[in-house]
Amino acid sequence: MTRVVLIALACASIATPLMAQPPTPPVAPQKPYVVKSPHGDRSDPYYWLRDDTRKSPDMLAYLEAENAYTEAMLAPVKALRTQLFEELKGRIKPDDEAPAWRMRGYLYSSRYVAGKDYATNTRRPVAGGAEQVIVDQNALAAGHTYFSLGQWDVSRDNGRLAYATDVVGRRQYVIQFKEIATGALLPERITGTSGNVVWAADNRTVFYVEIDPQTLLSKRVKRHVVGTDPATDVVVYEEPDDSFYMGVGRTKDDQFLCISVSSTVSSEMRCIPADQPDAAFRVLVPRERDFEYDADHAGGRWVIRTNWQAKNFRVVEATDAVVGDRGQWKDVVPHRPDVFVSGVELFDQYLVVGERREALQRLRILDRAGQSRDVASDEPVYVMGTGVNREAGTSILRYTYTSLTTPSTVYDLDMATGTRTLVKESPVLGGFDRTRYATERLWVTARDGARVPVSLVYRKDVPRDGTAPLYQHAYGSYGYSSDPDFEINWLSLLDRGFVVAIAHIRGGQEMGRAWYEEGKLLKKMNSFTDFVDVTRALVAQKYGAPDKVFAMGGSAGGLLMGAVANLAPELYRGIVSHVPFVDVVTTMLDESIPLTTNEFDEWGNPTQKAYYDYLLAYSPYDQLTTKAYPAMLVTTGLWDSQVQYWEPAKYVAKLRTVNASKAPVLFRVNMDAGHGGRSGRFTRLEQVAVEYAFILQQLGHTSK
Repeated sequence: MTRVVLIALACASIATPLMAQPPTPPVAPQKPYVVKSPHGDRSDPYYWLRDDTRKSPDMLAYLEAENAYTEAMLAPVKALRTQLFEELKGRIKPDDEAPAWRMRGYLYSSRYVAGKDYATNTRRPVAGGAEQVIVDQNALAAGHTYFSLGQWDVSRDNGRLAYATDVVGRRQYVIQFKEIATGALLPERITGTSGNVVWAADNRTVFYVEIDPQTLLSKRVKRHVVGTDPATDVVVYEEPDDSFYMGVGRTKDDQFLCISVSSTVSSEMRCIPADQPDAAFRVLVPRERDFEYDADHAGGRWVIRTNWQAKNFRVVEATDAVVGDRGQWKDVVPHRPDVFVSGVELFDQYLVVGERREALQRLRILDRAGQSRDVASDEPVYVMGTGVNREAGTSILRYTYTSLTTPSTVYDLDMATGTRTLVKESPVLGGFDRTRYATERLWVTARDGARVPVSLVYRKDVPRDGTAPLYQHAYGSYGYSSDPDFEINWLSLLDRGFVVAIAHIRGGQEMGRAWYEEGKLLKKMNSFTDFVDVTRALVAQKYGAPDKVFAMGGSAGGLLMGAVANLAPELYRGIVSHVPFVDVVTTMLDESIPLTTNEFDEWGNPTQKAYYDYLLAYSPYDQLTTKAYPAMLVTTGLWDSQVQYWEPAKYVAKLRTVNASKAPVLFRVNMDAGHGGRSGRFTRLEQVAVEYAFILQQLGHTSK
């Protein structure tokens, strides 16, 4: 252990709650290291913090020192942190059950019991009979500091279960099998998988995705026969291109099993009849660059969502005989330049289409005769999505509805009659009254003239005089849309007078495919400047006080936070950056790191000079310079498989050497989790309590 780390540990550990003498932050040693590239070498004195084994004593000591320092700095708000945790937990119904959904004669559900962190997955016969436990997650999680249930699937005869679990947080799942009636576990364990598993129709064969142990890329699909040694499993498909992700599943009518591969810009499917597990998988439509599609089968037809000759995607149908011939495809939902087709739910007699119009996610129903209608909404700003709809032969659509003031609500809609039935609204305890809150949609003109949508929520009694604290959130990458849905934890901010804003910046897909493309590759800077322009507009319009603005983002949204901190640090009182992707150039140059090769079409390949120069120009780690940065809370997980822990570790270490302000820079490392943080519905709230306590501390709060 280095002397400097020992000193930091000692300083952090002796800090008193009164903080008469502020704790001293850890100082990471600098060690010479050169990052090579075809376009020039870069010095990285903190590269030593990378340890792929995660066992280096010096590295672990430094991370522990950072945790001790963070705890010491938050000591004055310890009581507030506890209060926040109890408040957050107190809104969650301790014994709650999800709406049951039908599949092959059973009603499936999941249930929480008071005092337990994980759900129990159950089923009961539709015709009546005793409940059966499918997966007892609490029992599986016992003895582990982290637990995640991956995919689970029931055999066609309803007798066997295949399920996947991860007890590290690295997203390396183990698949196991059991007899549902007796609960007896079968002996084999399949390790090194993505957690994706599906049964064939013979009730003894499964297909699963194996991942590379180092890069964690999904590499091959294997066939396993229950009762045999997994070492003898047959590879049925191996993906040669490391830019593609892979999954395996079944069609809506259970007739086909399909392998799906997709990159940022193209996709491909290959299928077999579900009752012929030994058959060779057949490609539906061969891949091409910039050609994307996904297909499902029910009612004797293939229905395909595709961007072929349709930038915003369209929906077509084809018979089994001509599905591979694009010239034979027939439009069901033609392309429209102002509407993005985000998804399709297929039934024998109906088609439900997810559509994004004006940054709102809506649903539209089409019958086989071509008649269509929108699913009605109750508010001007909302989010709709399909729920669990496993049966193709029904006229009942299960869908979800939510908004910034409406908790997630599940409805059943009879598509034949139009009758809507409320199934369940997620309970919010603690006296929640939606009439106390208001939500609105604002449009901000960015510096280049683009109109950026912003979703806002606040208490109706918060004054619009420019004195309220503002909490602004965004993501803006991969075409992922940050929808204005209900976030129960935000109530702890709203009830303390905050205005909460979601900036739907470019790089997301809220406004269609072009909105995404305007915020990726060599146009990525638009994401960052959109966020800054939204902040300036919200302050100018008195939604927030200029000295009380807080920004939050995670993962690629953490990249956003790092870029914003470099571009306009003066605009923010504090920035919260969860598991941030901040060392862009070094990571994208290293193909041994998980996700790198998959994402060249998102960020660019820095072995090409144009991309190298562009990435370097905004990479938060590389662009840190001497200036006054705002207060910052940066988090990571030691076992993160998406953004490796050393990126934020290096970022914080370097940031402290150039920060010209006295604002604190805190770094919190979860030593027992990965990208998603701690598992468990209550324990994960401890992370939220830390974030909110940090924010409130910057505003001078020590309680309430």
